[in-house]
Amino acid sequence: MNETAGQKLQAWWRGFRWNPLSARAWTDLAWWGLICAGLFYLFHLHGSNQNNFNSLFLWLNDRWTNDFAYCALLPIGALVALWVVRRKIAAENRRTCWGGAPVLVFGLFLHWLGMLVQHPRLSAAGLIVVLWALPLLFYGWGVARHLLFPCGVLFLAIPLNFLDSMTAPLRLLVAQSSAFILNSLGLQVVQEGAGLHSAAGNSFAFNVAPECSGLRSLFAMTALMAFYAWFTQKTVLKKWVLFCFSVPVAVLANIVRVMLVVVVARFFGQEFAAGLWHDYSGYPIFVVGLGLMFAVDKLLNAKYGASWKRIGQ
Repeated sequence: MNETAGQKLQAWWRGFRWNPLSARAWTDLAWWGLICAGLFYLFHLHGSNQNNFNSLFLWLNDRWTNDFAYCALLPIGALVALWVVRRKIAAENRRTCWGGAPVLVFGLFLHWLGMLVQHPRLSAAGLIVVLWALPLLFYGWGVARHLLFPCGVLFLAIPLNFLDSMTAPLRLLVAQSSAFILNSLGLQVVQEGAGLHSAAGNSFAFNVAPECSGLRSLFAMTALMAFYAWFTQKTVLKKWVLFCFSVPVAVLANIVRVMLVVVVARFFGQEFAAGLWHDYSGYPIFVVGLGLMFAVDKLLNAKYGASWKRIGQ
């Protein structure tokens, strides 16, 4: 007999009922409560000594703005990934693994070093290592291996704002690639350093500024493709291959963005291209990046053997 919609809803709601916790569960909750209090004391009250921030979390919140605003979503994404593997974690045998002790010490050392050299990013890395080392120590590798991605993706949430001064090679690559493709398509462009201008006159001139180098979009695309690869790919090798393609995908998408700015400047004027189009061109280019990501996914999972058979017929 088929269930009615009301019966299905009642069954779904009953799944949220709390069962009485065992004494072991209460002990575990109390133990992890003490650990969380210790981590709060260490990383919130003594987590940073830079720019009047004592808290590592407040320092991160201060850096998660503008082009790095996406970093604030990564902890939420890590929790979603943890929820996805919750049943696998529950099914693992739990045993103490003393190999987690040196990993825990290493994480604490990174935090101490970050405080010593006034580099909160080292402290943030130390916190992530500690978050993974504790389950490894108390529950063993069987549990910790399912936490590799949820914890590992948090490293992408560490803002690397200091790399802004290292965008020169990427700017030149984008300018050179854009000039080569545009000239190949018949739109005569002259490249001078990181600048592009019309070969026929002064109808347009565009400089690939540090903000247009694509470095920050590279970070965002790396985070996006990390989640996409982890959720969609069946093997570890394919996950890593798709993740590594995030770099060329981000660079290619940014080259397309610069090319379109030049094309729009050529046909609609530099004022429009450098103003309205430049400000909002990131949205269509994000779609281009998604298209490239899906294309790489298709290439990775294509059935080449069947294709060769069809070609040979």
